[in-house]
Amino acid sequence: MALFQIAEPGLSAAPHEHRLAVGIDLGTTNSLVASVISASAEVIADEAGRALLPSVVRYLEDGSVVVGWEALAAADADAKNTIFSAKRLIGRKCEDLKTLPSLPYDLVDEDTGIRIRTSSGLKTPIEVSAEVLKTLKDRAEARLGGDLAGAVVTVPAYFDDAQRQATKDAARLAGLNVLRLLNEPTAAALAYGLDNAAEGTYMVYDLGGGTFDVSLLKLSKGVFEVLATGGNAALGGDDFDHAVFCWALTHSGEEAIQSAEKKRALLSAAKAAKEALTEKDRTTLVFETDAGERKTLELTREAFDAMTASLVGKTLEAVKNVLADADINREDVKGIVLVGGATRMPCVRGAVEAYFGRAPLADIDPDRVVAIGAAMQANKLVGNTNEEDDWLLLDVTPLSLGLETMGGLVEKVIPRNSAIPIARAQDFTTFKDGQTAMMIHVLQGEREVVDACRSLARFELRGIPPMAAGAARIRVTFEVDADGLLRVSARELTTGVESVVTVKPSYGLSDEDIIRMLRDGNASAEADMHARELREQQVEARRLLESTRSALAADGDLLSADERAEIDRLADALAELAATDRTDAIKAGIEALTKGTELFAERRMDRSIREALSGLSVDDELFAVEDEKASGNKTNS
Repeated sequence: MALFQIAEPGLSAAPHEHRLAVGIDLGTTNSLVASVISASAEVIADEAGRALLPSVVRYLEDGSVVVGWEALAAADADAKNTIFSAKRLIGRKCEDLKTLPSLPYDLVDEDTGIRIRTSSGLKTPIEVSAEVLKTLKDRAEARLGGDLAGAVVTVPAYFDDAQRQATKDAARLAGLNVLRLLNEPTAAALAYGLDNAAEGTYMVYDLGGGTFDVSLLKLSKGVFEVLATGGNAALGGDDFDHAVFCWALTHSGEEAIQSAEKKRALLSAAKAAKEALTEKDRTTLVFETDAGERKTLELTREAFDAMTASLVGKTLEAVKNVLADADINREDVKGIVLVGGATRMPCVRGAVEAYFGRAPLADIDPDRVVAIGAAMQANKLVGNTNEEDDWLLLDVTPLSLGLETMGGLVEKVIPRNSAIPIARAQDFTTFKDGQTAMMIHVLQGEREVVDACRSLARFELRGIPPMAAGAARIRVTFEVDADGLLRVSARELTTGVESVVTVKPSYGLSDEDIIRMLRDGNASAEADMHARELREQQVEARRLLESTRSALAADGDLLSADERAEIDRLADALAELAATDRTDAIKAGIEALTKGTELFAERRMDRSIREALSGLSVDDELFAVEDEKASGNKTNS
């Protein structure tokens, strides 16, 4: 039997038990866990007082696992078994990783995604991420003194459906109850906005170890509304490290360093040099070749800025696109919040300041702000906040979602930058007479044609009652939840027969696909419009040809030989035109066949009426007309 919580008259009810919840920033390079403790959000440190946990996992031959600082210390000596940057692999296949910097460990490509070869066997990026999450979970429970009720785990705003689902699976594998997946820029805006009582339009520029996100948000009286989002899920501090790595290889001779251990050591030296240039104007790289030769190279900040200028430029392109999507001028942005350790680089801060004409905001540690925002949201979701602490998050989906229609066209059901959670439905119909099944093909992207978008899932709707083409009504519903995960259902409205799919592909969009989809969607808008018009005319031509041939087979006797020959000629001409890319000619062919069959259509209508009225008296006909009128009036009323 359920129990009420009762208080004495005049006294407030006893406070409910405080539930333990955390926010986790699962990063490419480092990860953090935070919680609201004594009404204040704070990052939880380890026993040595370190807040950051390197997102590094080492697998030993005995099957044991080492995570974090200890694993990082062994990375150079055991490069093949020490896994880092797993976040850039999660939800992917090898073919999606064309822009990924070279890795010292071995990847195995399988149908269900990437596997990593280690001394403990093949491991998935999900398993690697789960080890990092489990370590953070144990750290939090030790500090908070109890089991966690749940966690909010952050993801890049540009993570696709597969990457989000894989991250959620990793959290579950770590024993976490996932309250919500929260976009990293939104978490940062939440932390900054609540901490500073900020209002207005703010941009969050989030450059982490392996991903870049930029989001534009409107903050107003506790409402955090994402207006637009963009970025690059394959751009981060790792790429700046790799630029220095390649520079050093070029100056030392690429053949001089081939072993995984030496490459990993050079990559570590490159990373250290990048970080040193944050405070200094010049630094040195010291490393060894395979032959044991010791190399020393000097790197200046000026040279570093030059070799990474294209990377910084890519981030500013994303900034411009987001402002354009939201139709907001840069002068109208009240503040720019920097997130991610890579934003400490002077070249990044300088570029952002130069573009906006004002210094960016860095009131909260850029490494910690995402975890703090996630902790605030987690605390709210488990019910620990008061009514006056209430706020609302309105996030968006980064790419359009739709389905394939006849002619290889894409009908967008949910446009990009739509607020989530969201559900939208659209009605479709059948193409052929007597069609009893329909294939539903779910797509993601900005282009008008199927070949230029990414396939997410396919499923079938069967049991459609046989009807004339265009008579059936198929309602397809797209639902995107607060985590950004998609569910699609299709229902035939006359019978109620339904089919549903929760979209969970084995791997997701490639980084290049995401960037290309948005870029091509803008650059190719006019070409897409013409391509769509051509496809639509081709579909209309095929529909008209099919209905004409069906009518000829049923009532061809109504035509004289010359009349039949003329219709056949027009139909053959249209069939030839439908196979070309001459949109105007196809349209003219459709009009010619339509006009050429008008007399035939009238004769068929006359025959249908005579057959319907055959055997009836005048009185019967009048009663039939009156009944039809009455029925029509009733329906209209």
